[in-house]
Amino acid sequence: MSINATLLIQIIAFVLLIWFVNKVLWGPLSKLMEERQKKIADGLSAAEKGKHELELAEQKAKEVLKEAKAQAQNVLSQAEKRGSEIVEDAKVKATEEAERIKASAQAEIEQEVSRAREQLRKEVATIAVSGAEKILGKEVNAAAHNDMLEALVKQI
Repeated sequence: MSINATLLIQIIAFVLLIWFVNKVLWGPLSKLMEERQKKIADGLSAAEKGKHELELAEQKAKEVLKEAKAQAQNVLSQAEKRGSEIVEDAKVKATEEAERIKASAQAEIEQEVSRAREQLRKEVATIAVSGAEKILGKEVNAAAHNDMLEALVKQI
């Protein structure tokens, strides 16, 4: 065999090998690499999207926490306000009750003073009638001289 025939057979075998590799191996291998590249790109995109969603979730969590703190502070201030209102109401009620008790006691004292004065007037009138009877030496009618006795008692 001549070198030309061997060279021609090798060229044909090489062309067949290139065609076979291109048709059977290179096409599916390229397709597999493209699919793998697409999966990697999708994974990176999903990771970037997840990172963005995580940032949004963290930001929302901070806002919710801030709102919760504000609400807690609001509830706390309302509770303090209500507590001070209750204390003020209790003070007002206690003051009113003290004034009522004081007024009641003052009225009772005035009644006792009036009773004591009335009792004293009666005793002074009795003593005055008794003294007048002793001075005059006869019995004095207290009912007849009641207006004079009352004037005398008022002077005392």
